[in-house]
Amino acid sequence: MQLFTYFRSSAAFRVRIALNLKELQYESKFINIKPGEDEQFSPAYLALNPQGRIPFIVDGDVKLGQSTAILEYLDEQYPHPKLLPGTIKERGIVRQMVNAIACDIHPLNNLSVLKKLKADFGASQEQCDDWYRDWIMLGFGALEPMLKQYSEGYSFGSKLTMADVYLVPQVWNAKRFSVDLRRYPTISRIYDHCLTHDAVRAAMPEHQKDNPDYTA
Repeated sequence: MQLFTYFRSSAAFRVRIALNLKELQYESKFINIKPGEDEQFSPAYLALNPQGRIPFIVDGDVKLGQSTAILEYLDEQYPHPKLLPGTIKERGIVRQMVNAIACDIHPLNNLSVLKKLKADFGASQEQCDDWYRDWIMLGFGALEPMLKQYSEGYSFGSKLTMADVYLVPQVWNAKRFSVDLRRYPTISRIYDHCLTHDAVRAAMPEHQKDNPDYTA
């Protein structure tokens, strides 16, 4: 299996956690999406993934982009351990948590959006950073009581689920942009608990070989 990834991409971060959790062997193919590098727009990568985004996986004859699609594929193709819980009700709750991040926070803070704010609307870096923080805080404000209701260590219950796979990268980004996480004690507690899991620690951006500050 190959994973096309970038160390600081939230979406690729999610897939790394899932692959590690399921103990799947994969080869990292590094795509530098930093502005000015823009390797995601190279002809070779666009030939493979016309959307020009990451993550992207190749698993035999399966070629998939979009982290949610990848995670659902992995959970069906390699079902142990499961990312989604057992009952319809429980899966619905976890998917609600997932989409609070995947739909309401992450797309508004995507690199392409931030670049457009600068290029088309003249936003300064400070204004872009404020934009980034505002959407995280709005989303976390809704997530905090939801997680408080269902958490028993992890986001839902006492086992790592897809909700944690989405939450951890988003909290990592919140820290990167200096969001005051004291407002969200449940989110902070879950994040700290997730960091005790080997699969999560191995997926952290600081442990990726394309990180300029890589540490083994």
